[in-house]
Amino acid sequence: MHWLDWLIVIIPIIFVVYVGLRSQRYVKSVADFLTAGRVAGRYVLCVSGGEAGMGLISLVAVYESYYKSGFAYGFWGALATPIMLILGLTGYCVYRFRETRAMTVGQFLEIRYSRRFRLFAGIMQSISGVLNYALFPAVGARFIVYFCGLPVETRFLGLAFPTFALIMAIFLSLEAFVATKGGQITTIVTNCVQGLLSYPLYLVIVAYVIFRFSWFKDMAPAILDRPPGQSLINPFDITQLRDFNLLYVLIGIMSGLVNRMSWSGNQGYTVSAKNAHEQKMAGVLGTWRSGFEGMMFLLLAIVGLTYLNSDKYQGGAKGAVACRTELAIKAVNDVVTSEKLAPARDEVMAYLNTGTVTPGLQAMLDKTAAIKVKEEADRAKIRYVGRGNPAPTEPAAQSAPESAATTAAMDKQRAREERMQNVGDAIQAVDPGASQTFRTIFGQMRVPMALRFILPIGITGIFAFICIFQMVSCDTSYILSWSSIIVQDVILPFRKKPFTPKQQITLLRVLISFVAAFAFCFSYFFGQVDYILMFFAITGAIWLGGSGPCIVGGLYWKRGTTAAAWTAMITGSTLSVLAIVVQKYWVSGIYPWLHVHGLVDNVAVWLERCSAPFEPLIKWRMSSEKFPINSQEVYGITMLISIGLYVIISLITSSRGRVFNMDRMLHRGIYHREGIKVEYPRFSFRTMIPRLIGIDNQYSRGDRFLAWSVFIWSFCWGFLCCFVGVAIWNTISPWGNVGWTRWFFFNNFLLAGAVGAVSTVWFSIGGTRDLWRLFRDLKQKQINDLDDGRVVGHVSADDVELVEKAESTGCDSE
Repeated sequence: MHWLDWLIVIIPIIFVVYVGLRSQRYVKSVADFLTAGRVAGRYVLCVSGGEAGMGLISLVAVYESYYKSGFAYGFWGALATPIMLILGLTGYCVYRFRETRAMTVGQFLEIRYSRRFRLFAGIMQSISGVLNYALFPAVGARFIVYFCGLPVETRFLGLAFPTFALIMAIFLSLEAFVATKGGQITTIVTNCVQGLLSYPLYLVIVAYVIFRFSWFKDMAPAILDRPPGQSLINPFDITQLRDFNLLYVLIGIMSGLVNRMSWSGNQGYTVSAKNAHEQKMAGVLGTWRSGFEGMMFLLLAIVGLTYLNSDKYQGGAKGAVACRTELAIKAVNDVVTSEKLAPARDEVMAYLNTGTVTPGLQAMLDKTAAIKVKEEADRAKIRYVGRGNPAPTEPAAQSAPESAATTAAMDKQRAREERMQNVGDAIQAVDPGASQTFRTIFGQMRVPMALRFILPIGITGIFAFICIFQMVSCDTSYILSWSSIIVQDVILPFRKKPFTPKQQITLLRVLISFVAAFAFCFSYFFGQVDYILMFFAITGAIWLGGSGPCIVGGLYWKRGTTAAAWTAMITGSTLSVLAIVVQKYWVSGIYPWLHVHGLVDNVAVWLERCSAPFEPLIKWRMSSEKFPINSQEVYGITMLISIGLYVIISLITSSRGRVFNMDRMLHRGIYHREGIKVEYPRFSFRTMIPRLIGIDNQYSRGDRFLAWSVFIWSFCWGFLCCFVGVAIWNTISPWGNVGWTRWFFFNNFLLAGAVGAVSTVWFSIGGTRDLWRLFRDLKQKQINDLDDGRVVGHVSADDVELVEKAESTGCDSE
C-alpha cells in the first residue's frame, strides 16, 4: 500500500485506542468489567454490537461463499421473515435472558438447572468458542498480508519470520490490551467509536464503486456468465449448487429459532443494557443500522467477482490473470513450506512464473488425474450397483451431453482457474492435506486480492482501515467473551470461597491473555481445509448442537428438566466432536483405511441411499478429497437430534407437582427489580397485531413508531412484496436474466442507498448521544460486589436478599 493509505489506517487506530484507555477509569467492579455496569443505551449497543458482530473473518467468509455460490440462495432466507420478524420485535430469548440479570449463559443454566450442568456447559462452550475464534487471527492477518501487498516472509537479524504470524502477534497484543484494560466498557466504547468513524467512509467507497463500474455493462454480465443450475443471481436456477444452497439457508433458519441466545461470542452486548426493554429495542434498531455498510460489502463482492471473471479485465499488468498468478505464488510460498514438498514447490513456482509444464510437473498432474479417474469410475459403479443392478462388466454409459451454453460457460470457468487447479493437483500428488490448505487459502484471498488490484490510493487505505477496525472490534469482543466464560462458568463454580472483586478482575485479565496466546498458536499451526462458514458451523456445533433446546426450553418451558438438558448437551457435543475428527482425518487416515479394508463401496452406497430422498438439496458422494457430509449438514443433524431428546426426556422425567419458579428467575411478580412492570393490553382483534410485534406499556411513542416501521418494512415490503410477490410473478412468468439484474439493482442498490442515507445520519446522532450518556451513567452507578456471577440455591448472589424479602412478605419489592 501507499504511504498515504497507511496514514489513513494508523491515525484512526491511535485515536480509538486513546478513547478506550480513557474509558477504563469507569471500571470499579466485576459487573462493570463484564456488563459495562448494565447502563448502556440502545444506540450504543446497536452500533458497537454491529461492529463486533461483523468481523473481518465474517467478511472474508461471505466473500468466499459469494464467489462459490453467489447471492441467489439468500433469496430463500426470506421464507423465515414472518417468524424471525415476530421473534425480533418481541425480543424472543433476548428479553427474557436480560430479565434474568445473568452475566453469562452458564450463570443462567445454573439458575435454571444445576451447578454441575453449568460447569459442563461452560467447558463445552469454552472449547467450542475458543476453537471457533482461534481461526480469526490467521484469516485477518492473511487478509492484511494479501490485501496490503506485504511479503509472505519478513527478515530480521538474518532470521525469516512468517509475516502473517508477526501481524497476528501485533493485533492480538493490541486486542488483548484493550480488553484487559476495561473489559466490556472499553470494548463497547472503542467499538462504538469505530462504528461512528466508519459510517461516512462506507458512503465514500460506495460512491467510488458506482462511479468506476457500471452495473448493466460491467457487473451484471459477469455474474450472469454461469452454467444452468448454478446462477449467482436467479434464485430459481440454483439446483446444482452444493455447499451454499437452499439447504444451507434452511438450516440457518432453524438455527435462528433454536440457537437465538446460544452463541456467546458477543455475550457482553446481551447483558449490558439498562433493562430488558432497552435490550430488546437495541435489537429492533438493528433492522435499520447497516445502511451503506451492507451495500458497500455487497458491491465490493460483486466488483471482485466481475474483475476476476469478465473478459474485459483479464489482460494487462493489473489484470485478473496477473492477480490470480500473484495470488497463487503468494499462497504457495505461504503454505507449501515443508521439506517434503520442496520438489513440488519448485515445479509449481516455475510453472506460475513461466506458464510452462515441465515433465516433472506433468508427472505429478498425471498421478492426481489417475486418482480422480479411478474415483469417478468407482462412483459410477457404486451408483449403478447401489440401485440394485448387477455389477457392470463394461464401462458405464456416459450421461447425456451438456448444452452448448453450459459447455461454453464451464470451459470458460475452467480456463480461468486452470493454473490454480494445476498447482493444487501437483501439490496433491505429494501431500493431499497441503493441497487442501492451498486451495482453501487461495479461495479465501481471491476477492481481497482482486480488490487490491482494483482500488486506487486513498480508497485502498479507507477499505483497509474499515477491515482492520472490523477485525479489532470483533476479536476484542470474542477474546473478552470466551475468557469470561472460562472464569465465570468453569473456574467460579469450583470456588467455595468467593473471589474478591480485584482477584476476579485480575483472573479475567490473565485468561484474556491466555485466550489470545492460544489463538495465536492455533492459527499458526492449524491448516484449514474447509470453507470458513463451514468451519464456523462444525466448531460452533460442539456447543450449538445441544445448547439451543436447553436455553430456549429453560427460558420458556417450566417443565424442562435437568436430565433433558444433560442428554441434549452431551449428544449434540459428542456428535459434533466426532464430525470434526472425521473431517480432519478423512483424507489422511479414514478414507485410506476404508479403501484398504474394501469398505469404500459399501459406505458409498449407504451414503447415496440416505441422501437420495433429499436430492438435489443433499448429495452425499464418496470422495478421497473431502468428507461427503458437509459441516452445515452435520450442524443441522445434531440440532434435530438434541431438540427431540430434550422434549422427550423432559416429558418422561418432569413431575406435574414440581415445576420451576419462572417468575423468580425472570424477576417478575413479587420478584420485580428494575424497569417498568410489563402490562399487555387485553387481547382483541384491535390489539392482536400490536401484541404480535411486542408492543406493551413500556413503549414510548418513538418506540411504537420504530416497531411499526420495522414491521411494515420487513413484513409488508420485504416478505409480501419482495419474496411472495416476486416468487408468484416468476412462477407465472419467469423474469429471465435481464429481469433479475434489474430487480437486484433496484432492491440492493437504489433502495438500500436511500435507507443508508437516512440511517447514516440517524445512527451517528443516536450513537454519539448514547455514548455520552453511557459515561454519565457509569459515573453515577452504585457498586454491588455481590453482583459477580455466583449462584446460591438457583438464585444469583445479588438477588438472594430480594428473593428472601419477597417470599417472606408476599408483596412486590420495588
